[in-house]
Amino acid sequence: MPRAGTDDATVRRRRCAGRIEGLYAITPDLADTADLVARVEAALEGGACAIQYRNKTADAALKHRQAEALARVTAAQGALYIVNDDAALCVAVGAGGVHLGQDDGTVAAAREIVGPECIIGASCYNDFRLAEAAVAAGADYVAFGSFFPSGVKPAARRADPLLIERAAALHVPVVAIGGITAQNAGDLRRAGVHAVAVISAVFDAPDVRSAARAIAAVYR
Repeated sequence: MPRAGTDDATVRRRRCAGRIEGLYAITPDLADTADLVARVEAALEGGACAIQYRNKTADAALKHRQAEALARVTAAQGALYIVNDDAALCVAVGAGGVHLGQDDGTVAAAREIVGPECIIGASCYNDFRLAEAAVAAGADYVAFGSFFPSGVKPAARRADPLLIERAAALHVPVVAIGGITAQNAGDLRRAGVHAVAVISAVFDAPDVRSAARAIAAVYR
């Protein structure tokens, strides 16, 4: 008989595969919560399938307020809501999952905090071995990048598109990040990427809704 943990992982990954497809929008560092909420609402209206709350400059109190506000917005829109870095914050605001970078602790440690139902994603940069280890530890999707020059992380490691083909063997959704726009997202989709993670090309646009719609349309 399959172990309970195996069953949980199967259910999570099926749910994850159905929801991580298209535009995965990652929030910019904004201190103005009302502005942040308005931009996220516009991205969702434009067709974002998931929102990741990420703010590298806010203090703990502001992060909690913003994370709570976005939890309400994403719930109202029925979108997947992921919190960056912080498993405890994910649980506190009732998010659907947490995304871990290389310095954010292990997948196993995060799983102890978020429980069996939450989705866990892992940044794997340009390293397929990191992706293999993350999935073996229970990650539900993996992210590679940067695929293009990134204004957010100009010194980010560059990922080889061949990683996408290799990652098909992991049987989890593959997310691409780094310098992605409506003009180059199609190349990643054709290579097999399930979702494209975007910050600047969506949230720095004069019309966030239209910018999101242009990228989301690549997957329709």
